[in-house]
Amino acid sequence: MRSMLEIRGLRGGYGQVEVLRGISMSIGAGEIVAVLGSNGAGKSTLNNTLCGIVPAFSGQVRFDGHDVTRSRYTDIVAAGLIQVPEGRRIFPNLTVLENLALGSYLRGRAKREQNIERVFAIFPRLGERVAQRAGTLSGGEQQMLAIGRGLMGEPRLLILDEPSLGLSPLLVEEVFDLIRRLNDEGLTILLVEQNVGQSL
Repeated sequence: MRSMLEIRGLRGGYGQVEVLRGISMSIGAGEIVAVLGSNGAGKSTLNNTLCGIVPAFSGQVRFDGHDVTRSRYTDIVAAGLIQVPEGRRIFPNLTVLENLALGSYLRGRAKREQNIERVFAIFPRLGERVAQRAGTLSGGEQQMLAIGRGLMGEPRLLILDEPSLGLSPLLVEEVFDLIRRLNDEGLTILLVEQNVGQSL
């Protein structure tokens, strides 16, 4: 199986504080891999380092065979490594449609309309709320919007950071069913969670 993401001896953190201490892992194309851990374990730091938001101290990150350890986050997104961050981070004063359109700002612009239709096919509720301000959506709908915005960039590898955070058990089940479906369609996924039971 071709490796989509390879991490070797990755160290990183903030200032003088080392959070990541020699992380090594590999994700094959089409795989779904879970990184599990409690709050404060460094999961989000790992995601942000992989995406170029937090600089690595040392080690190597290779995405689809290319060294992206020191790459700018814009170049990493343009290559297809896309993160749906913890806490959803939608734009509450923008509409559902405007939030989705922003997902294709760096990648996927040519097929924006087609990708919007795909997101609405996956999340029919978003299609019903296309002109609604994102801040007025329910927590579950906001999570759908965050994932949909990530899909707008046509990811080759999608990082999902705590997608179950703050959701009811029923919505958690729905979100994890969606993650399985996306993976079944061939999308490579790095799932970062503290919900061990659902992730496994």
